[in-house]
Amino acid sequence: MTLENRIEAFVKLGKQLQNMPDEDRKALAYVALAKNPWFDEKNVLFALDGIITMLDEQYLREWVYPYQLKQVTQKKVGVVMAGNIPMVGFHDFLSVLISGHYLLAKLSSDDDVLLRRLANMLVAIEPAFANNFEFVDLLKDADAIIATGSDNTSRYFEYYFAKRPHIIRRNRTSLGVLTGHEEADDLSALGEDFFRYYGLGCRNVSKVFVPEGYTFDKFFEANEFRHSTIINHYKYQNNYDYNKSILLVNRAPHFDNGFMLVTPSEQMVSPISVLFYETFSSLADLRQKLAAVKEKTQVVVSAHGWLEGSIPFGRAQCPMVWDYADGVDTLIFLQQL
Repeated sequence: MTLENRIEAFVKLGKQLQNMPDEDRKALAYVALAKNPWFDEKNVLFALDGIITMLDEQYLREWVYPYQLKQVTQKKVGVVMAGNIPMVGFHDFLSVLISGHYLLAKLSSDDDVLLRRLANMLVAIEPAFANNFEFVDLLKDADAIIATGSDNTSRYFEYYFAKRPHIIRRNRTSLGVLTGHEEADDLSALGEDFFRYYGLGCRNVSKVFVPEGYTFDKFFEANEFRHSTIINHYKYQNNYDYNKSILLVNRAPHFDNGFMLVTPSEQMVSPISVLFYETFSSLADLRQKLAAVKEKTQVVVSAHGWLEGSIPFGRAQCPMVWDYADGVDTLIFLQQL
């Protein structure tokens, strides 16, 4: 296949997903939910819409244009995919195949249904892709590796794949910045960055930086209507109840609105249902704090993206096709193999 063939096939996949009847979309979500209780319909469909945006023809062509993908010599690229949110491995799936390489995909047991369905749809559109990927349990035949995991598993990956070209992604999380001047819509949008996917993604905001003396009353009020029903999910509620009990037993200072907990912490990654916060005394102090944790940060959000290097509230879980995890350019890596 030529690069043009590959682009056209993925564009057709995007259009097919976009035009999928509602009952088929819901059926796809139901299959995912049956395997993983965190993958409810609203989140699966949200992830699907994100993939449709990635596969928009204009975005796709703008993305691949700067790279020299026509001269790629095909290699076997093994990808260890995460399973924390629905179809989180799709970008790697897309990157490897559109670059002309052969994909060996090791799916997470938490998300081993949806990507297979999309792969089958892609092969139906362009049968030649059937000879360019396979789902595997072992990656011993891979010439290069892309792996996503925790800080602990990443050390194993670094050791095991040390002699092969690799991208190893580690734990990251996302941060928010509040000034106290945000409108209710801004605060509700920040809630989207916290609650989407129940907080399981690396692009979920798990901590906010606030000015000294900040109060969370307006934040709670703005999120009451839009997000309070999240407590109806039994796994989320179990986490909320557990983390609330820990805070109470430890007599840790915290705010509680009945469906989320907010507590001060210098740590970055908060448990499910818990939002950490840390204060800053000045803009210079804020910048220094963010710089200190840059290597552990996926994205930073602020109201309308006012802070340099940040994106607007509500956009944390809406990456474009050129937004690379951990800031590592996957296509450059694949181009140079």
